[in-house]
Amino acid sequence: MVAASRERPPFLGILPLPERNAVARALRTETTGGLVLLAAAVVALVWANTPWSGAYEAIREFSFGIPALGLDLTVGHWASDGLLTLFFLVAGTELKRELVVGELRTPATAALPVIAALCGMAVPAALYVATASVGGGSLEGWAVPMATDIAFALAVLAVLSTHLPAALRAFLLTLAVVDDLGAILIIAVFFTHDLNFAALVGAFAGLFVLYLLQRFRVRGWWWYVPLGVVIWALMYNGGVHATVAGVAIGLILRTTRDKGEKASPAERTSHLLHPVSAGVAVPLFALFAAGVGVSAASLGEVFTRPEPLGVVLGLVVGKTLGIFIGTYLAARFTRARLNPDLAWADVFALAVLAGIGFTVALLIGELAFPDPAAAEHIKTAVLVGSLVAVALAALLLRRRNGIYRRLYEEENRDDDEDGVPDIYQRTGSPEQ
Repeated sequence: MVAASRERPPFLGILPLPERNAVARALRTETTGGLVLLAAAVVALVWANTPWSGAYEAIREFSFGIPALGLDLTVGHWASDGLLTLFFLVAGTELKRELVVGELRTPATAALPVIAALCGMAVPAALYVATASVGGGSLEGWAVPMATDIAFALAVLAVLSTHLPAALRAFLLTLAVVDDLGAILIIAVFFTHDLNFAALVGAFAGLFVLYLLQRFRVRGWWWYVPLGVVIWALMYNGGVHATVAGVAIGLILRTTRDKGEKASPAERTSHLLHPVSAGVAVPLFALFAAGVGVSAASLGEVFTRPEPLGVVLGLVVGKTLGIFIGTYLAARFTRARLNPDLAWADVFALAVLAGIGFTVALLIGELAFPDPAAAEHIKTAVLVGSLVAVALAALLLRRRNGIYRRLYEEENRDDDEDGVPDIYQRTGSPEQ
């Protein structure tokens, strides 16, 4: 018998109560936000393909600014550069929590989601590059199919799931934390142009002041809100995508609680902003980003032009292979192992679901293809790839849900027959 000390810790096994509550809160908010996001995307698509599409374009291109901060942006850019910063700020606080007190704090538990997420980003990028190279297209969009839309994916999972293991949702959520970090780094490193070093120095000085405020336990929103707005404006004027400011602020906020403290600053911030991010900021971004004209000709170009085809293949095929193979390799060659409640068929279905690359994929598509015509093709490809991923994942997840439902019904029937609860534990084998 292997000694208990040498057993590999299960990934997302029995979590402490605070961790379980944190995961549950995030899942509830993201699921609801995902449904709102879906509704906003549908409204955008319908609106952009009706006789009133001119009004949609006029609203999206209407510009207004804040002269004191050196800003003059269109409504669409306010949504992508401004409102979406709240989404990345919440993502930064969640990442900080996972790194400090969550599942990513130790190598053994972090190995599985980190490797799976990295493979889930690398394989789609490689598949896009291969497709674009063979077709003689632009390689600028290599990062578009790399990001998973966690809110959208969780919403789909919530609609389809009645008996699937809770560990499946927790797996997706933790995987998305690493995926979000990768997307953030890509935006910061590869989509930064025309740097204004004076503004960047000011932004980093503001972040240092924020760190000192946290270090000396200074309280009061009147310190942090104006400082955050200034940091965001300086980051934007510095040539770095403004959403990076949100991540940086989230990573600086203190996650651990002081003695007698009911919630840390990061927890309070996430609690306040998460509903705004998931229910307002992200849906408004989708409303002004997903409105593309769809026709038979434009859909045909998705599968005939190398760039959009690379995006579709990256999302549907690349994400599936990358996450599934990455998870298998992590479970096979590291000390981490798959939660015993999950079967490999569950992981495969989840990998297909991760091909939904909506919010961040649309954002990166706009950054990679400044030309509006090219950006429209990429947006259409993101929508098509995400829709195909949803359809395939729905078939797989419904089948898995049916299997778990039958097992649940059989277990309850056996309990009713003998009056004694059966000791039942799923083996996690694909046959079940």
